[in-house]
Amino acid sequence: MTTSDATPLEAPEDPHANDAAPYSGGDPYADYRHFGDTESYAELVDLADRRLGAGVIAANDEFFAQRENLLVREPAVFDPEHFGHKGKIMDGWETRRRRGTADSPFPAPEDHDWAIVRLGASGVIRGIVVDTAHFRGNYPQRVSVQAACVEGSPSPEDLLAADVKWEELIAPTPVRGHAANGFTITSERRHTHLRLCQHPDGGVARLRVHGEVVPDPEWLDLLGTFDLISVLNGGTYEDASDKFYSSPTQIILPGTSRKMDDGWENRRRRVHGTNDWVRFRLAAQGAIRAVEIDTAYLKGNSAGWIALSGRNGDTGEWFDIIPRTRLQPDTLHRFKLPAQAVATHVRLDAFPDGGVARMRLHGSLTETGRDQLRARYAELKG
Repeated sequence: MTTSDATPLEAPEDPHANDAAPYSGGDPYADYRHFGDTESYAELVDLADRRLGAGVIAANDEFFAQRENLLVREPAVFDPEHFGHKGKIMDGWETRRRRGTADSPFPAPEDHDWAIVRLGASGVIRGIVVDTAHFRGNYPQRVSVQAACVEGSPSPEDLLAADVKWEELIAPTPVRGHAANGFTITSERRHTHLRLCQHPDGGVARLRVHGEVVPDPEWLDLLGTFDLISVLNGGTYEDASDKFYSSPTQIILPGTSRKMDDGWENRRRRVHGTNDWVRFRLAAQGAIRAVEIDTAYLKGNSAGWIALSGRNGDTGEWFDIIPRTRLQPDTLHRFKLPAQAVATHVRLDAFPDGGVARMRLHGSLTETGRDQLRARYAELKG
């Protein structure tokens, strides 16, 4: 059973109907295409982001191009003159051409190549993008994706064992070459690993796995105090006034920013009496005791002032956590709260505009929050 509601491509009579035109020079992305309704999940965190700890831990074949390229953050690049001893060097995962027998030289219908991806954060998958950028005639005829939930740090051998249950998220489905092929996923289960299959062979440039992080409540209990808004702990970006230069989700990524665009930066606001803002939801109700606001690498474009507000519940009243406070560029700011702030949502206001690299909300779940998270975690285990 498939849990993708993306409109599948019809298997055309012409097996090359989904090819892109051969590269003819100039901008290689000029004829790049997008398919599938990605709007519903494009803003969700990429569970397969290397910055969260994701990795491509195994593949049956990577003769032409390495499996690790699947999770590179930047768009795939193309150099028409770049060749190596094995042939054209592509920025993606590319397998050799499968063969059958002398009497039947084409691969059998069931033949396929596969790569296993460890998600950086376990969670519910809402959308998958299989990007075949620059694979114009050497992309797979069809792709399929399965997912599993295996706790701990399993080896490739553990994941390939016969007793591991893989749920089919995308049945074998035709895809287009040199295109972002989007699939909406409707499975309501928590997963830790994916298996991307190419039928029968070919190349995929990038893989994106958008979803909602579901943290292990037992692990959070063991930690005691942790970052309540971190993506890894279930924090979620909900909305923002402006996301012109970069996604607000980056504010709650783990680690420190490494360059100016590794955070949230909005365009220059020109309407007096207004300001920019971004809203987040905690994994569950928490008690915030300390806050960090970092403007690393934002020097002439950091927010001039910020204010932080909290809300308890979807319809609760907003209250002040940090009043309007001046920020310094390229600086880590630490705030000790005079009393803990119990909230399920927070809103960061930037006056009048500007960027913030990271925000941390240090605290712990309340008893109500623990109960909510335990119930959701148990429900999603299936």
